[in-house]
Amino acid sequence: MNKQWASVIIAAFFEVCWVIGLKHAGNSIEWIGTAVAIFVSFYLLIKAGESLPVGTVYAVFVGLGTAGTVCADSLLFGEPWKIAKIVCIVVLLSGVVGLKLVTGEPKDKEVSE
Repeated sequence: MNKQWASVIIAAFFEVCWVIGLKHAGNSIEWIGTAVAIFVSFYLLIKAGESLPVGTVYAVFVGLGTAGTVCADSLLFGEPWKIAKIVCIVVLLSGVVGLKLVTGEPKDKEVSE
């Protein structure tokens, strides 16, 4: 995995953090943390999109963020697990992995002199 794809995964982690923050923040410190998570998430997403196919980057980012948010909701806040929910997460992550596998690595741009 290269540095740009690692940035997408880290951005998705921060997406989960800010989504949780939007629902559960209750004081100034938590709101500031949510704002920082939004900034970090989108900064990393934008930087990765500069060198990777932006459509695939965004799909992976949203897919991982969605799956991570559903899992965090169940693990941290007691949302019940249901078979249908687990199946949907597996299908979603299968699509994300599939997109990553069929997307070629970017070729270095040659500088013309």
